[in-house]
Amino acid sequence: MTMDDGRTTTDEGRTTNAARQAQSYPLMEHTADTLRAASGRPVGEISVGALAAGELTDDDLRITPEALRSQADIAAQAGFPQLAANLRRAAELTAVPNAELLRMYETLRPGRVTYGQMVALAERLAGEFGAHETAAFVREAAEVYRARGLTAT
Repeated sequence: MTMDDGRTTTDEGRTTNAARQAQSYPLMEHTADTLRAASGRPVGEISVGALAAGELTDDDLRITPEALRSQADIAAQAGFPQLAANLRRAAELTAVPNAELLRMYETLRPGRVTYGQMVALAERLAGEFGAHETAAFVREAAEVYRARGLTAT
């Protein structure tokens, strides 16, 4: 059943998980008391003033995989499966060091690597970083690159 305010309820009148998640969007406004930065600092303590005062670290400005997965769940429930998939891959990639991630990004530009190198990158993403969805995406890209002649020779 859909309520006048858009919430979906079960026969017993309980709000469903999907509706609860949609009601918590955006996370920064509705879960600021439990949402944390990668440093563990509550996001409510992160402000321009704290930044100007030199009180923040890089990890205070870095999103957590949990926050990204929560955003992915909300996107999926709202009917945006591609956005949800992108956010799940982003959550996986938080385990990859930034310098390494930039190197990977550079190699994925058309004409930079061979098909075999792309497949090897996918294996590394899955094996070393546990980024299985991202690895599948890179494998799919490798097939497309090969079919369109976009791999290095």
